[in-house]
Amino acid sequence: ECPLCLLPQPPAAFPSLASCSHRSCRACLQQYLRIAVSESRVRVPCPQCPAALQPADVRRLLPEPALRDCYEEFLLRRLLAADPGTRWCPAPDCSYAVIAYGCAECPRLTCGREGCGTEFCYHCRQPWHPDAPCAAALPSSPSVRLVDPEDSANGETLLQAEAEDIKVCPRCSAFIMKVNDGSCNRMNCTVCGCLFCWLCLQEISDVHFLSPSGCTFWGKRPWSRTRKILWQLGMVLGAPMVISLVAGIAVPVIIIGLPIYTGRKVLALESPCSSGCQQCFSVTSGVLLSLFVSPIITAVTVGIGVPLMLTYVYGVVVLSLCR
Repeated sequence: ECPLCLLPQPPAAFPSLASCSHRSCRACLQQYLRIAVSESRVRVPCPQCPAALQPADVRRLLPEPALRDCYEEFLLRRLLAADPGTRWCPAPDCSYAVIAYGCAECPRLTCGREGCGTEFCYHCRQPWHPDAPCAAALPSSPSVRLVDPEDSANGETLLQAEAEDIKVCPRCSAFIMKVNDGSCNRMNCTVCGCLFCWLCLQEISDVHFLSPSGCTFWGKRPWSRTRKILWQLGMVLGAPMVISLVAGIAVPVIIIGLPIYTGRKVLALESPCSSGCQQCFSVTSGVLLSLFVSPIITAVTVGIGVPLMLTYVYGVVVLSLCR
């Protein structure tokens, strides 16, 4: 029985995967891959686990040649986007990549696609600006306008989108659209796989939204400078009290809770056929062992956690506040 469609299938209908041992019927896998490729996803996980499907399996299971070509293009674009020397042509409807090395002193690049030939700057990745610095060449308009050249006679703009709704990936410069409704600001570019913050457009780590940068996991815009400074001052002044309170709660919870949890876990794992004496002995042994181990775990947790929190507050936060 296929775990996705819940229909009985012959063994030949379940293709093997190189990434994991899970099995799903061919029809479900093909439909799953169609949706994934149509959404421009390159790293496609197994439908039943986080393991990424191997490109050979994806190509083998995709039935349509057009989808296979799209998947190959996505793989190539991700590979090129990971190369720091790759620059993408800024011309409309041109996705040609120029691999440029040692172009810092001579930043003028030319698109090699037939029929394009657009000249652009290696540094700012905008159309070539021989008489202006890169800062002046960057677009300063608060909106992004896409204009059809055939409609340029009447000067009408076919599409005008607010810059808050359409932004550029900081790694590969792909346009990404997000509904500005205050939803999650942790974005993942489907072209190059870059993980970045929607508010500040910087590549981020898992602790970005815990840093005093003003970027929030939820919300439409970063905190104001006044609110950010007040929050940082509150962290610096209130850190000793908060850390002491957390440590004071964590110590008894670990020392008392760990033996209780261990006793319940040992009792649940005991066989129903075991006698009462055997169960009592197992539970007592587990509780006594946890009573011996819990102070060690508490000491390690507090001994490592408290210095880390103090270092973060009086190191990172204070440094950010001084800036």
